[in-house]
Amino acid sequence: MLTKRWERTEGKAYYIKSDDTGRLKVSFFGPFYGAYNIIALDNKDYRYALVCGPRKSCLWLLAREPVVDKSPTDHLQEIASTHDFDTSRLIFVKHKISNQSAVTA
Repeated sequence: MLTKRWERTEGKAYYIKSDDTGRLKVSFFGPFYGAYNIIALDNKDYRYALVCGPRKSCLWLLAREPVVDKSPTDHLQEIASTHDFDTSRLIFVKHKISNQSAVTA
């Protein structure tokens, strides 16, 4: 049985062209970099982003909080669909929320 769990990871990211274009190369493990493209972003509070890899096989909805409201999630899925991603294959991870990380409005 696995006893250690990752709670956080750090990486390095660099803009591929310019800092006003959402194309990044990112590394979490030393000299190996992957390409990431920002498709959509919460420009107001930077609470979530829709990010894909170089091919249509990788798509992530990244968020600052473990739970994202249905409205932004639905909106991001609509955007992904317009870019020909198969949103039926998305996996929504259920996070265990501790009292320390719970956020109330």
